[in-house]
Amino acid sequence: MICRSATDGLLSSLVLAFIAGALPLRASETNWEEQVRSLREQNAALQQQVQRQGDRLDALTQKVQELETAHTEREGAALENSPEPAASGLNFGRVNLSGEGGVAFFNTGRDGFAPDSDFRVDEARLFVEAPIWKEVYFYGETDLATRENTDLNLSLGELYLDFQDVSQLWGKDNQLNFRAGRMDIPFGEEYLTRNVIDDPLISRSLPDLWGMDPGVELYGATGRFSYVVAVQNGSGANGVQDFDGDKSVAGRIGYDPAQWLHFSVSGMRTGDLNASNDKHSTLWFGNGFFRSLGSPATTTTFHANLVEGDVAVRWPGGHVGAFGGYARYGDNDSTTDNGRDIFYYSIEGMQQLPRKFYAAAQFSEIMADKGFPIVGYGDFGTYYFNLSPELWRLSLGLGYRFSDRLVIKTEYSFERGKEVDGDWRHHEDFFGTEAAFQF
Repeated sequence: MICRSATDGLLSSLVLAFIAGALPLRASETNWEEQVRSLREQNAALQQQVQRQGDRLDALTQKVQELETAHTEREGAALENSPEPAASGLNFGRVNLSGEGGVAFFNTGRDGFAPDSDFRVDEARLFVEAPIWKEVYFYGETDLATRENTDLNLSLGELYLDFQDVSQLWGKDNQLNFRAGRMDIPFGEEYLTRNVIDDPLISRSLPDLWGMDPGVELYGATGRFSYVVAVQNGSGANGVQDFDGDKSVAGRIGYDPAQWLHFSVSGMRTGDLNASNDKHSTLWFGNGFFRSLGSPATTTTFHANLVEGDVAVRWPGGHVGAFGGYARYGDNDSTTDNGRDIFYYSIEGMQQLPRKFYAAAQFSEIMADKGFPIVGYGDFGTYYFNLSPELWRLSLGLGYRFSDRLVIKTEYSFERGKEVDGDWRHHEDFFGTEAAFQF
């Protein structure tokens, strides 16, 4: 009995001890379940909150897109109904007014055009542009002062109506455009950068072929090719009336095999010019003109035919360009053959330097087998009526570009040659400094 009681007591003690140990474990399990349940409830609440915020963000994004679309449509409508903005100048409604020019100091040797050192307004031009109707535009230029004029009388530059994108008739952009009025003669390429704000030097090349003449012009581009061709009066008498029905024809074809490389070929015939009334061609050459070399008593017409090739290589901050050409002069003098073969060429380079400085240089030359009126930097009254078989010019320049609208440049040019009688031309060297500007 004693042993059974002891055994029962021991079992009871063990059971009580197990129950006592199990109670804390059960309580711990219950606590963990409550924590997990609480975390699940919090996670569900967070998911609902994120979903609500996502819905609000989607609604806000859609609203912003609607506002941007409406704004873009309003801007497009405004641009469609307004004239094209000009790159520079002053806008007066649909009319744009701009200008450019240069103020300078020039000095040449005793046989040059400025032997006594001149302060001068080298160039002053005003430009007016305005849309007329759809793709038809007006362009006008007034020359207040140019280097070639010996006075400050107002003169007309280019003035034409520009019918752009005529090729839209067959669904192509810029393949055919048309101009009518008074325009640059599209021979060679130097005239494209002849204004003082565009030319890195003060001087131009010795050939310096350029001119403005009334007529009509076609121009355009397709692929890597571009073209321009013009039929113009050719008369240089007064820039208005033509005294011979034979018109001037000039044209150029350009090719750009790469962005940094450009070629072009130009051709021109001045047409027959009236020796007594036209007097000289519209086309300038050698700072003079093509004029009659025949005797006034036996010469009624004269002409010149020209061909030229141009090439340009460009890189960031610089370029090298060159051109060369041939001109054949002739007239109908019944007593002698005044025909002339004239060759000319030029090479120019420009390189940007640190701190907005740049350096430029150019060498050019004209050679005429029997001599030709090559004025160059010489006195016009002397060398326009004398003949020179050769003349060359070396120009060295340094400039500082404040911006695209203001440039300061200085230059020294050596000019050498001779006349048909053997006299040397070596007192025409040029020094100049100039501030070029545009607005």
